[in-house]
Amino acid sequence: MPKNLKAPEPRTAGTDATNATAVRDTVAGVIADIRARGDAAVREYSEKFDKWSPKEFRLSAVQIDDIVATVPDDVLTDIRNAQANIRRFAQHQRDSLHDFELEMEPGVFLGQRNLPVSAVGAYVPGGRYPLVASAHMTIVTAKVAGVERVTACTPPIRGEVPAATIAAMHLAGADEIFLLGGVQAVAAMAVGTTTFQKVDLLVGPGNAYVAEAKRQLFGEVGIDLIAGPTEILVIADDHADPFVVAVDLLSQAEHGPDSPAILITTSESLGRAVMHEVDRLMPGLPTADNASPAWRHFGQVIVVASLDEAYALADTFAAEHVEILTDNPREALAKMRNYGALFLGEGTCVSYGDKVIGTNHTLPTRGAARYTGGLWVGKYLKTVTYQEVTNREASAEIGRFCARACRVELFEGHARAGDVRATKYGGDALPWADAAGSGPRR
Repeated sequence: MPKNLKAPEPRTAGTDATNATAVRDTVAGVIADIRARGDAAVREYSEKFDKWSPKEFRLSAVQIDDIVATVPDDVLTDIRNAQANIRRFAQHQRDSLHDFELEMEPGVFLGQRNLPVSAVGAYVPGGRYPLVASAHMTIVTAKVAGVERVTACTPPIRGEVPAATIAAMHLAGADEIFLLGGVQAVAAMAVGTTTFQKVDLLVGPGNAYVAEAKRQLFGEVGIDLIAGPTEILVIADDHADPFVVAVDLLSQAEHGPDSPAILITTSESLGRAVMHEVDRLMPGLPTADNASPAWRHFGQVIVVASLDEAYALADTFAAEHVEILTDNPREALAKMRNYGALFLGEGTCVSYGDKVIGTNHTLPTRGAARYTGGLWVGKYLKTVTYQEVTNREASAEIGRFCARACRVELFEGHARAGDVRATKYGGDALPWADAAGSGPRR
């Protein structure tokens, strides 16, 4: 039976439901207004929410060059290196997806193609932090997939241009860059205005308002996923270093006051040592205003009897990021199935995946890892199929087979399409000839 050394502290009852309703209603109003008034509404909401109303939201090539020129060379080098890793991994993903054509029987061809969507809207957040890495994850991967047009939006930060983010968007290959944030950016890309061409797919993380906008716009456009608060779950045995575990838990708790940070361990002494280290490290963490409430309200430390129990319990959380800090971390590859991404062993950490190592950091949260993975090159592709029957005898036989199957389901019109092929290519009598008054040309 698992033992809780630290359970989440409850928050004020009803707060989450009240906030969710307010967010939903606000987002619905903004989207409706942008549908009705287009660019004028976009500008008003940018002024209201970000106090930002430039002459043009879209950055010109000259403006982009000027902004990139302000970024230190070492930062640009790091951006290029991170994007090279992400591009390389995404290219391997793309190369693993093959078009094919199969001749099921003589003259019966079935095929599959992987086609990129035509236009993508990439949202790169900039609220609490300028999420430069999100430009790599969303734009580089889209371009590797073959997306023709990537429109990228990021907000100003306290009235300033986020130069490193703009540089990352540009170097990643964005075709259009807009200095615009929030629901107004997401809605403008999805519904289209005079300034914004509509996109087919929205990608990228964001705050609760951006996530809700993607939820409401889904169907009109595709989305990658609906991202909730960042999550980390660590599985550790008695080989783990409690200092490292504590640092890694706090590294993700700093994302926001509602970010879960969970430790499942086979060692009670390690669990208590980790809690001690978290308490010791928290006061000196510059982002403690986020990490402290996250740990207080969403932090957990759970002791289990075995690693098998730890893996099974972790699968019920289906966490976004799962670190395996055990003597044999690769065992988790065989034992676990519900996670956004695994980080195996002390030599790696979630921060590597978040920023530079090459895998994508846009991952499922709130248990969605039970049924989906994160953003990858395949998300930008449509896997489509085609069929061709060139053999007359085969078409006649399939027509008979199809007609029988259709009539079981009472689809007479479907069945007749099969009958026509059986008659034209196989010489069968048309069973409903009198009703038709004529038949297919032989």
